[in-house]
Amino acid sequence: MTSWNGLIESRYRRWLPLPPGTPAVSLNEGGTPLLRSHHLSELTSCEVWLKVEGANPTGSFKDRGMTVAISGAAAQGATTVICASTGNTSASAAAYAARAGLASAVLVPKGHVVPGKLGQAVRHGARVIEISGTFDDCLRVARELAAHHPVALVNSVGNELRLSGQRTVAYEIADALGDAPDVHCLPVGNGGNITATWGGYLAYRDAGLTTRLPRMWGFQAEGAAPLVHGAPVADPRTDAGAIRIGNPATWDGAIAARDDSGGLIAAVSDEQIFAAYRELARRDGVFAEPASAAGVAGLLDRHARGLLEPGLRVVVTLSGNGLKDQAAALHDGRAAVGASASTAEVARALELTT
Repeated sequence: MTSWNGLIESRYRRWLPLPPGTPAVSLNEGGTPLLRSHHLSELTSCEVWLKVEGANPTGSFKDRGMTVAISGAAAQGATTVICASTGNTSASAAAYAARAGLASAVLVPKGHVVPGKLGQAVRHGARVIEISGTFDDCLRVARELAAHHPVALVNSVGNELRLSGQRTVAYEIADALGDAPDVHCLPVGNGGNITATWGGYLAYRDAGLTTRLPRMWGFQAEGAAPLVHGAPVADPRTDAGAIRIGNPATWDGAIAARDDSGGLIAAVSDEQIFAAYRELARRDGVFAEPASAAGVAGLLDRHARGLLEPGLRVVVTLSGNGLKDQAAALHDGRAAVGASASTAEVARALELTT
């Protein structure tokens, strides 16, 4: 049996713009589960698959791009990397920097990153700076620092290494299914993921490895939907924190993925996102973070409005692990019930009958 050694060494090095011989900085990312959702398939009369990116080492799809970005930065002699983040990028950058023996700094919007994600960055040794502003402010500062100081920026904006790694999710899906799906749904925040995923499908089609291209369906939260409205949102608002971004850095790429694929970018409410978040856990046994559920929420919204043709093969990216946001998990779950160490009392609490 061949072991999995990360997406660079195990399968996809030839698809990545790393110089020959570049050592891979890896935590054995990639190779994430592609699960058939029987519940969503039956509900929508489609064949629905869930790409569980929360199974990556730091719990999100960001690891795909970060293994390539950090490998490249280390090979070029970088000693410190920097990023702006709503949480997942900071966790990934800090982990891969630690793996490579590099220092890391992360800029996050103060009060808008859940403790689980912030804790990851801290535990991996990153210097964390909380900026009084939005993610967009953090990214602006990070870019300016990288332009004038000896630090390597590892955000996906303008970073071909990051984007090339993120394209591998499309390769894995096509390899597993034998072809591209009809539709690929995913949450959209900064725009890098929809851009890279579409790019991955294009690369496989152009290489003759697939026979078709999917329609890319991206979904933003109603309170943070600049790509839907066609203009930046100065004060983005949503409890799905990973997609709380008002001015996507990869705006043009996201729009191109939508238009070139014949797809769409639409908005869903927080109520729809959190309903999908709960149903994923209860029906499919997949614990994804709230923002991850935006793709499922969008798919269900299209179905409810009669805009989803039956019989389609649909893949939905679940971008992050639910363990990153415990507060959300406990917010409306079933409350714990106290009982003594009595079998009879526990049976009554469980409403068991003899």
